[in-house]
Amino acid sequence: MKNMTLENLVAACEGKLVCPGQLPCREASAVVIDSRKAEKDSIFIAVKGERADGHRFIPDVFEKGALGVVCERLPENAAGPCILVEDSLKALRQIAEFYRSQLPVKVVGITGSVGKTSTKEFIAAVLARKYRVHKTQGNYNNEIGVPLTVLSMPEDAEMAVLEMGINHFGEMHRLSRIARPDICVMTNIGQCHLEFLGSREGILKAKSEIFDYMKEDGCAVLNGDDDMLATLTRVKGKKPVTYGIASGQAACGMPGRDAGSGDGLDIYAENIRMKGILGSEAVFCHHGTRFPVQIPLPGEHMVYNALAAAAVGFQMGMTEKEIAAGIASTQSVSGRSRVIRAEDRILIDDCYNANPVSMEAAIDLLTQAGGEGSGGRTDAPCGRTVAVLGDMFELGKDEKELHERVGRYLIEKGADCIICAGALSAAMYEGALEAAKESGAHPSGGIHYFPGRQELLDGIDALLKPGDIILVKASHSMGFEEVIKHLSGELAG
Repeated sequence: MKNMTLENLVAACEGKLVCPGQLPCREASAVVIDSRKAEKDSIFIAVKGERADGHRFIPDVFEKGALGVVCERLPENAAGPCILVEDSLKALRQIAEFYRSQLPVKVVGITGSVGKTSTKEFIAAVLARKYRVHKTQGNYNNEIGVPLTVLSMPEDAEMAVLEMGINHFGEMHRLSRIARPDICVMTNIGQCHLEFLGSREGILKAKSEIFDYMKEDGCAVLNGDDDMLATLTRVKGKKPVTYGIASGQAACGMPGRDAGSGDGLDIYAENIRMKGILGSEAVFCHHGTRFPVQIPLPGEHMVYNALAAAAVGFQMGMTEKEIAAGIASTQSVSGRSRVIRAEDRILIDDCYNANPVSMEAAIDLLTQAGGEGSGGRTDAPCGRTVAVLGDMFELGKDEKELHERVGRYLIEKGADCIICAGALSAAMYEGALEAAKESGAHPSGGIHYFPGRQELLDGIDALLKPGDIILVKASHSMGFEEVIKHLSGELAG
């Protein structure tokens, strides 16, 4: 790792070096916080977590040949150099910031209420058509994940695509300081983390901290159809690059979002044809140039994510052909609108996380998949649409109302079978019952409630039929990946 010597790391994290012998001058091979990943010449940062204290494993990493350790307290009889710091997590951020400063890589930072991971995948796929790309793996998007992503970056990377997620004020400021983004992408401002950020205005303020360390010659790429982002008319004195959907086209129904006319947008989509779980196709328009795009991931919201990727591609000097090829090659990610074809059913695995905005987008996808969204394809599904939904967390004082609203939306969109699970989802269940009673549109498969995940696993099979199209979605801590495993047969036997 370029210039990652112990001497430089001591300066970077403002630590005190304690070395039992001669100080090694060679560069570190890696920086890790998991002792199992320690290797010869790696740096181990001892972090105290919820389940384990990294300080316990300092002897183990020296046995593996670690170059040094960053720690908050010194071990007895240390077998190698230790850098003593007050806060190991702060030191992790400082070391990542130093390593970022040593590399000429250009960075794309992505934030927003929903769609960050899928947008990251689209952007990385597009940029990979021209550049060597390093990207966030999985959901490494927080104050531990972002520095680790930076520290795992190869020296020859030309572009880095970093997903940046927060739920408190000040966190994005610290992440931006590490990433120093050249391009900042904001997907939307929806109702999530309200418990900590208070309102959509608060969410916008917190997310906008991404611009704090954006390069002076950098640019912001914003969803021009989002009413909150539309208020950001200048970012660091420059007009942002905007994307959206032309008027008369379907929009995602997100709160505060209206389909744009294309006027004033730098890039927009028109002639959109939804193909259910098969994805969609559209024509993208960029300053008078029009080109066709195949979007392989399902849902109207994926059109927006692909537009963001196209906008970044144009900023990086790519051609329409390169951009379209990159979008078409994008792969789905587990837990995020991933389509799984099981033996007698189709699953839409969207269980990684949930908030009111992403819930409605996922319900839209489900109901399209079961009807005209098939686009006339003979291999498109035509079974019942089944929504298996769980609790949404961090919604603050309005959590009951927001769950009720999702229940009502399920009835409005015509889901055939509604299954709610979790303490908060009791309000979702009640909302669906009330809406069905008011409208007279009772789902053919019924409206069902389970108090928790285990009860859901025990009772769900009796509610399903062959050919069902099943959406599974909840906040991450609900553990609905177990539901996906159950329904896909991974737990069989």
